[in-house]
Amino acid sequence: QVQLVESGGGLVQAGGSLRLSCAISGRTFTIIVIGWFRQAPGQERECVARIIGSGSTYYADSVKGRFTISRDNAKNTVYLQMNSLKPEDTALYYCASGTGVEYDYWGQGTQVTVSS
Repeated sequence: QVQLVESGGGLVQAGGSLRLSCAISGRTFTIIVIGWFRQAPGQERECVARIIGSGSTYYADSVKGRFTISRDNAKNTVYLQMNSLKPEDTALYYCASGTGVEYDYWGQGTQVTVSS
């Protein structure tokens, strides 16, 4: 089992920044990929960024150049630095871990609200 706990969400004005954290515990050695997802009311969940064991990263086009995913292996924590935030970034943000094609474990989420 893997446990993931997100933190760092909040209310920020457009153009501002937030850093989300995903603290990971349990069988962390089984993890191959960590992803950050978001879901806004009435919209489908989307993957905004992911990082795999080699350090390779992926970003959705909607956040490319504004968001940065990183990890601190010593702290078992993955971060999502979000800059130049827009009102359309408002959503519940989740981190998830996977050992292969699918994501197996999910956190509870942290709310990000960007005011215009």
